[in-house]
Amino acid sequence: MERSTGYRIDELARRFGLEARGNTTAVIRGVAPLAGAAGDRLAFLANPRYASELAHTTAGVVVLAGEHAGASPVPVLVARDPYLAYARIAALFDHAAAPAPGVHPSAVVARDARVDPTASVAAGCVVEAGAAIEAGAVLGPQCVVGPDCVVGAQSLLGARVVLVTRVVLGKRVLIHPGAVLGADGFGIARGEHGWTKVPQLGGVRIGDDCEIGANTTIDRGALEDTVLEEDVRLDNQIQIAHNVRIGAHTALAGCAAVAGSARIGRDCLIGGGAGVLGHLEIADGVTITAMSLVTRSIRAPGVYSSGAPIEENRTWRRNAARMRQLDRMARRIAALEKQLESLTRERS
Repeated sequence: MERSTGYRIDELARRFGLEARGNTTAVIRGVAPLAGAAGDRLAFLANPRYASELAHTTAGVVVLAGEHAGASPVPVLVARDPYLAYARIAALFDHAAAPAPGVHPSAVVARDARVDPTASVAAGCVVEAGAAIEAGAVLGPQCVVGPDCVVGAQSLLGARVVLVTRVVLGKRVLIHPGAVLGADGFGIARGEHGWTKVPQLGGVRIGDDCEIGANTTIDRGALEDTVLEEDVRLDNQIQIAHNVRIGAHTALAGCAAVAGSARIGRDCLIGGGAGVLGHLEIADGVTITAMSLVTRSIRAPGVYSSGAPIEENRTWRRNAARMRQLDRMARRIAALEKQLESLTRERS
């Protein structure tokens, strides 16, 4: 079977270790949402919220958990983790053309920079002194790779990515457009007559298989490097300050911010808009829910939250007014408890 025509359902099952049920000889040529998918498309059901759409799907096959298999009118691929299985299968249908190796005539490459012959450097790129672009790496249009930076093998930089200085990327790193790595961290010392800038002399080290979202910034360290271990995933518009260290397989959602010298463990999940204050430590296996503010170190795995959920404005204002009274109320309660304790002693 030619790969350009698609994949049989039974072939997908064997390739990804799934259980196929129904007509397993049908050919799948792409992926689509559960509702409205054509008969040659693969869909998935991972969130029970969309289970009602399963009964009406016209997809060629649905990836789902065993508990939902009986409700499907079409063939299924049963997976322990349907979303993960879908992600792996969908990669087969991602046919983005690989750019041709070589350096575009409009790119500017320093004499002592090293560009592997199999790498691709697009129009308008600048590769500065001492930089290295390793085998199979791809630089999108108008990227800047600054002094002593290294783009690891098979890494991909989208358009206008900037590696400022002393940034080292591992293998297969994916950086989306507009990200800036290696800019100065926010180091300033206050004196009698104003601020003095603290030199930022460290670098940034990114482990293998990391992904960094669009317009995300990762500052270089003041002395030691800012470090992302392998397989860290950062969403768009995230701020990682100087000397932060993020453990392997941790993921941060959009607009999260981590202040200087914080340490985040392995296998953590940090929700969108969350903040981590500087010099704190977060243990392995911690989940921080969206919009939370971490103000103290977290020593044990688990799910942590802060912040107030949204509510109708009049209710929120009433509760906010009561919040201002909490200290006075706490003092009154403490005084009443003492009075009650005194009366109890007298009666006994």
